[in-house]
Amino acid sequence: MNSPTPDNPIFIVDDDPKILDAVETALRMAGFDNITAIQDSRDVIRTMERRIPGLVLLDLNMPHISGGHLLKSIRKTWPRIPVIVLTGNVDVDTAVQCMKIGAMDYILKPVDPARLVKSVKQALDGGQALGKFSSSQRQALFAQIKKPAAFSAIITQDSQMHAIFHYVEAVAPSPQPVLIFGETGVGKELISQCIHNLSGRKGKLVKVNVAGLDDNVFSDTLFGHVPGAFTSAQTARPGLILQASGGTLMLDEIGDLALSSQVKLLRLLQGGDYLALGSDITRHSDTRIIASTNQDLWALEKQGKFRKDLIYRLSTHKLTIPPLRERLLDIPLLLDRFICQAADELDKPVPDIPKRLIETMETYPFKGNIRELKSMVYDAMSRYQGGAISADLFNISTYEDHGPGASIPLNQELPTLKQASNALVEKVMAHTGGNQSAASKILGISQQALSKRLQKLRGEV
Repeated sequence: MNSPTPDNPIFIVDDDPKILDAVETALRMAGFDNITAIQDSRDVIRTMERRIPGLVLLDLNMPHISGGHLLKSIRKTWPRIPVIVLTGNVDVDTAVQCMKIGAMDYILKPVDPARLVKSVKQALDGGQALGKFSSSQRQALFAQIKKPAAFSAIITQDSQMHAIFHYVEAVAPSPQPVLIFGETGVGKELISQCIHNLSGRKGKLVKVNVAGLDDNVFSDTLFGHVPGAFTSAQTARPGLILQASGGTLMLDEIGDLALSSQVKLLRLLQGGDYLALGSDITRHSDTRIIASTNQDLWALEKQGKFRKDLIYRLSTHKLTIPPLRERLLDIPLLLDRFICQAADELDKPVPDIPKRLIETMETYPFKGNIRELKSMVYDAMSRYQGGAISADLFNISTYEDHGPGASIPLNQELPTLKQASNALVEKVMAHTGGNQSAASKILGISQQALSKRLQKLRGEV
């Protein structure tokens, strides 16, 4: 008999070993082989971080963490994973309440095998219907990562991001600075958190945005001050360097740091020494520095706005996070996650996501990257009324300005068809950031045909 077992395991969570054994036996006799039994409720979330289940069978009454609490956690973090509640309470009011907050079904104990198998099959069929955003590809991508749980907050199945995870694992234990490049909204703070979590450092991660800080405020914020350092300094301030002692300090928007402040940061990086404002006693810090920016520091250096020696000090380890428009495989995953989160927070049903919406999203430039996508989703879900969620709710168009249908002044000489065609290709390529796959979808031609057209435009053939 062919096993109906899904790629992702079925989790059975119950503190009673007899119930665990009975449920597992019933499922295996029905042909389900991919099963994980969990007796301690405290192990559920960390097990899910290592491997995403296709279904969770969850006991309500357990010591340590109740099934109701776990259900809320699962629904918030993995909202599309079906959950079936197991309850020994003949009065099913509690189970019904669980269904209201996200359980797909409830089964009374002692478990009837026929009822159990029927419910499990229905739950898995529903999960497969949602399987267009399956986590199996993501799991395969993480297969070579030593500690995948450290990256669980980042939703991706992109190979570029996978390479970054490998690099992060390699450099995280180093005490040397890390410089992170990336456009606004791509997730630089999340990567910083991953680096810190994998570093093994005992201290905490402290974050500060240095954009707009004048030299005095920067010095006071990072290095602190002693009483009497200035008129209003009646008490001492420790500063963020001291708060991050033994840990990590993340300096966001480092490209906007004033030149006078850059000198002080360079001194800190060179020897780990600094002075609190108003003090002549040198302090030493073992804080690890992570800096991030959406600017080209070498271009700033040529303009005299950033020190060359500071760039070298900051970039012992460096990485660049790709923009969302270069991670098209991530768009369905992120769209699904944000829609589920918004539906949960706004107390609305989770809508189906039509293929047309995803295709439209794949052609959008996302200048604000993941942050912009999340904002768009929350705005759309606030106006969502029911049915499949449509592109009309997102206030986006394939072209931001002068797109198809834009009027042409009557006194303007009309272009030839060839000129108009070439101009359209160039506009779409610019719009998609040079992504030929996305551009070919907009133009309605094959990627091979687009490649030939571009070669002719560039005079390569």
